[in-house]
Amino acid sequence: MREGLRVIPPRLLPPEGMDREIVHPPWHWSRWPLPVRTSAGAGLAIGLVLVAAAVVFSNTERTVRLAASNVTLATAERGAFHDLIPLSGTVVALSTVYVDALEGGRVQHLLAQAGDWVTAGQPLVDLSNTDLELDVLDREGRLIESITELQTYQTQLEQNRVANEKALAQIDYSIITARRALDRRKVLLAENSVAKETVDQLQDQLDYDVKIRPMQEASNLTQERLRVQQMPQIRRQLSTLEQDVKITHGTLDDLVVRAPVSGRLTAMDLEVGQSLGSNARVAVITPGTGYKLSAAIDEYYLGRVQTGQVAEIQINDGTWPLRVTRVYPQVTDGTFTVDLAFTGAEPSGLLPGQNLQGKLTLGADRAATIIPAGAFLETTAGDWIFVLTKDGHSAQRRSIKIGRRNAEQVEVLSGLAPGERIIVSDYAGLEHIDRIDLR
Repeated sequence: MREGLRVIPPRLLPPEGMDREIVHPPWHWSRWPLPVRTSAGAGLAIGLVLVAAAVVFSNTERTVRLAASNVTLATAERGAFHDLIPLSGTVVALSTVYVDALEGGRVQHLLAQAGDWVTAGQPLVDLSNTDLELDVLDREGRLIESITELQTYQTQLEQNRVANEKALAQIDYSIITARRALDRRKVLLAENSVAKETVDQLQDQLDYDVKIRPMQEASNLTQERLRVQQMPQIRRQLSTLEQDVKITHGTLDDLVVRAPVSGRLTAMDLEVGQSLGSNARVAVITPGTGYKLSAAIDEYYLGRVQTGQVAEIQINDGTWPLRVTRVYPQVTDGTFTVDLAFTGAEPSGLLPGQNLQGKLTLGADRAATIIPAGAFLETTAGDWIFVLTKDGHSAQRRSIKIGRRNAEQVEVLSGLAPGERIIVSDYAGLEHIDRIDLR
């Protein structure tokens, strides 16, 4: 008899051929109340399922099988990391001059065409504007009238000066002649040869002239001071009015649009009879001052590209050095723009809009653990990689840390040792895989 089982006395056994009562041990769940039995049973079942799942999944790697011919392998190695990035730039003129029509009008004649080499001052377009011509004539007439009035006043001041000097001279002359005559008459008066009344008249005239002379002199001084003050103002006003006349008349000259500098006329799209508004764009001139390179670079390198860094481009069989002159920090469509200038002789035959390829140096070479730059970077961003086992039959996912990279190399800071083999082909679809078995 086993321990824990209740023994039923023979007298309690049911007669032969009848059903027997099933007796459960005290610890059996059927002896518990129904609500407890229901919840306990469900909890036990769920617990067993969770334990089984934990056991199964905790020991299972997410594995996929791939043909070895479908992956690209490479080896991590110790070598010199070349801190270069590819460069694709467009040839741009160092300076561009925009030619606008200062005065609007109707295109009468086209005197040059796009592609022509023009010199400074050369006429490009001849415009006509009747309203402007009439307005210029009216303004010129009013300006000339103002000039005439000023010149008349200037002449009047000069005439007054001369008249005042003549008046003072006349008084001086009268005083001298009166004194001479008086002296002679006094001698004759002593001889009773002349009437006393005549002498008295001469004396009165002399006294009058002597008395008014200081007044005339003071008046002359006052008017001269005013004239001296007014003359410079009049001259300045005349000069301004004359300049205004030139400017007003020069407005008509603006109807002939001329090249402000010498250079290549790179754009001029006009037709005879076309109407242009004031300050409308007429043409674009590229002076012969040379060219630069404008390149778009991936925003990943925004913090590392600086002015003064060197680059080189390939043209035919030659290499031409450049230097970064300006970095534009604005990011558009994942790229930013830099300007590069030629540091030596400029290549011949450059054309605006021409595309050139080259390399930009971000830093000096230095020894590092390096791997080839591959398609895997698009999926992993350099955070992990598949490393082959020693037998080469499988590859295990491993976390790594990368540093600098260029179009051909990636610097590995940790997670890989020189000599280890890796998969560098595309990892699309392998984001959640831990192991690759290679067939």
